[in-house]
Amino acid sequence: MIEALLLAAAQPEPEAEPDCSYDLDAMLTLDRNAFDQDIPDGGWRGLSRDGCYEEAAELIRTWRHEKRDHSSILYWHEGQMRAYAGQTEEAVALFRRTYTAPENDGDFGWNHYVSGTIAFLRGDREALTAAIDRLSKIPEPANNTFTRADGTVVQMSWPPNMNVLKGFEACWGKPYKDAYGSACTDPLAL
Repeated sequence: MIEALLLAAAQPEPEAEPDCSYDLDAMLTLDRNAFDQDIPDGGWRGLSRDGCYEEAAELIRTWRHEKRDHSSILYWHEGQMRAYAGQTEEAVALFRRTYTAPENDGDFGWNHYVSGTIAFLRGDREALTAAIDRLSKIPEPANNTFTRADGTVVQMSWPPNMNVLKGFEACWGKPYKDAYGSACTDPLAL
């Protein structure tokens, strides 16, 4: 009896399930910026922060359909939430929808980032290495800064998203949510 009590006391408490509820009507009143870019807690991001990845993906999908807003960044963020939830095929299909016309991507390398992300999810290390190589060849612009909403000017690391692809390389074989996280990527590289 005492052994059973000691064994029970030594067992960790199961983690409480996160509250993944949200007010859909309130979410649908938000414009795209408030819904998608209000970091860290606005729109769908609060669900993500709480580990409600599938719910966040469904919310993005619902918002996108209700608003008839098919901006590629919404597909990208839904894809990320699907990848976090382990829904690899769905994530890859959504990521593929974000490719931009090559003539519009020569100075940023978005398509290389997309290809590298898909390669990671597909377990194709050779394709990931090729995407990193292509992204590394994007020339840095003379003015490589952006201004935050509060007026702070931030110098971007170059090329954009290289830290993420390098994180995928460093944490090869790990789930997306781990490889995309700060343990694998350089959080200072924007």
